[in-house]
Amino acid sequence: MNKDEAIRFATKYLEDLLSFFGINVAVDSTIEDEVIQLSVPSTSMNSLLIGRNADNLRALQTIVSMTLSAKEAEVTRVNVDIADYKRARADRIAEKAEGWIKKVRETGEAMTLDLNPADRRVVHKLADDYSDVTTHSEGEGRERKLIIEKIAE
Repeated sequence: MNKDEAIRFATKYLEDLLSFFGINVAVDSTIEDEVIQLSVPSTSMNSLLIGRNADNLRALQTIVSMTLSAKEAEVTRVNVDIADYKRARADRIAEKAEGWIKKVRETGEAMTLDLNPADRRVVHKLADDYSDVTTHSEGEGRERKLIIEKIAE
């Protein structure tokens, strides 16, 4: 399945999954950096679809991604966002990251943070804007941590 077919399939598949919950909405889809972006509009079922700690949201994302893999699609990475939940969270993390980076720049002391993969990605991306700060991740699985450090002059 080529890239365009994968996008169409992922969109329709998520719409069909949502219809099992009685949610009949049009899912908006785009592709960014080889990741299919699926955006579900706000409904009365947002809290159920997102779930505690966004567990249900990640489960929907995993189901769509695994189905694309099983169909040997050219693109299998999927990002599902419901009612802009992830975008709002990324904005909040970016705001916090500005403070973390400022502190590291002022004190020169490295900072270690326990963040999920999506949040780590936001901080890495933001830190790229600073020439005197670097970020990297250490550890495996759930023990993976993000380190923000000042670059020695």
